[in-house]
Amino acid sequence: MTDDSIEATVKRLAESSGGQILTALRDGLQRSLPAYVGLFVLGFVTSFPATSRLIAWLVDADRLPADVDIIVVSPVEFLFLQLRIASSFGLMLVTVFMVVQVARHGVRHQAIQARFQELDVRLPRPGPTTLLALAAALLLMFLGLFYAWYVLIPMLLDYLTSDAQQAGLSTEWRLSSYAGFLVNLLAASAVGFQAPLVTTVVLRARLVSRKQLVQSRRGIWFGAFVLGALMSPPDPLSLFLVALPVIVLFEAAMQVDRFTRSEET
Repeated sequence: MTDDSIEATVKRLAESSGGQILTALRDGLQRSLPAYVGLFVLGFVTSFPATSRLIAWLVDADRLPADVDIIVVSPVEFLFLQLRIASSFGLMLVTVFMVVQVARHGVRHQAIQARFQELDVRLPRPGPTTLLALAAALLLMFLGLFYAWYVLIPMLLDYLTSDAQQAGLSTEWRLSSYAGFLVNLLAASAVGFQAPLVTTVVLRARLVSRKQLVQSRRGIWFGAFVLGALMSPPDPLSLFLVALPVIVLFEAAMQVDRFTRSEET
């Protein structure tokens, strides 16, 4: 392929609807870069003083299984964990702002609106429905965190601890590994519990039909187990406990949509 043909291909892609969308998105992100940096610094600075108390709360003896000790294996491990927690909080603020910005400005782009009209996609207008969706997302997130903290994590910690102790091993956990274990399970549950909201939005916006989701059920179930494998320890019990709520909530949303809409649209 010659240089002229490569240049022509790149120009054609840039002038396409997808290229225009990506260019507009890139320009918007570049303009907002100072705001992203400011939000990250704000989140980091405000959360860092509280990280030591948060870590102390996580490693409290009342929250650990019997005969388990949390150890620090390097002089800077505690400091690095504080930096990771504060950075994660700053990145969370940046991510939320970025998602809101992309959603707000992206749907106004002419190419995106034309594509939505072509696919007959009905986006909800700002109003009570949008507020209800946001409230549902927060409620599902808190339900996921509640499930992880009071059901999933205690069960897994007891199971993994007793398994190691029965093998005659001392249970000393590295601080950073223990914190990462908790964060992964909390994040997996908070994300996984959004399954009914995502399913409902996809169906009501006509992105896919109920029949198509039914036909893709095996793939969705497999995706739930992939999420469990990525975000949980590599054992069957952890995988099952992370993936099962996602599958149950997805199926529940499908049934609710089936009974609240008499005909497939």
